[in-house]
Parts: sequence; C-alpha cells; structure tokens
Amino acid sequence: MIRVKWAFLKEVMLRMGFTEEWVSLVLRCISTVSYVVTINGSRGNVFKPTRGLRQGDPLNHFLFLICSEGLSSLIRLTTKEGSIKGVKTSKRRPTISHLLFADDCILFGEVIEK
Repeated sequence: MIRVKWAFLKEVMLRMGFTEEWVSLVLRCISTVSYVVTINGSRGNVFKPTRGLRQGDPLNHFLFLICSEGLSSLIRLTTKEGSIKGVKTSKRRPTISHLLFADDCILFGEVIEK
C-alpha cells in the first residue's frame, strides 16, 4: 500500500515548479474520494481517506514518481549535510546512499558512533 501524505506531494510539486492551479487540481482529483464498506448487504458509514494514492488511478504512476523524486532529494540533502553517510563500492567510486526502483527503496548507510 502506498502511504503518501498529500501535503508532501503538494510541497514537492510546488518545489518542482508546478503552478498553484495545477497542484490544486491534482490534489482535488486525489483527495475527493470516499469509501463505503458493505457487509452482508448493509451499507456502512462513509469515510474519507486523509492520505494515500488509489490503486488503479491513472495519475498514480506520475504522482509516485514525483514523490520518489522528493524522497530522493531529501536523502541527498541529508547526506550532503552529513546526517547520514552512504557506502562506497571502492575508493574511487561515488558514495551510494539509496536506490529507487518501481515502488522499492533500498537505503545504504554506515553506522556512525558518537
């Protein structure tokens, strides 16, 4: 299950240069959903999610890529600040802090004792 906070998606889209109007339209598309659970033919209460992307939504793939870019940027910033440290495959190679593929994220790090 994808648990994307809509505020995070909004902030990433704005920082990527999307206009306020476009971001607002996208957020309305993903946040106006509501669900009803039916048990034994009886309809339950209506509830509205406060985060997440719906399975099967045609926008999901693009929105997930935008969120992945936001996560990647945060990891790079944290690495640059020295809060986390990636690993090197050899002395002359760059440091690897994370790899993203589809909906998977692998984090590489070194334990820093203080």
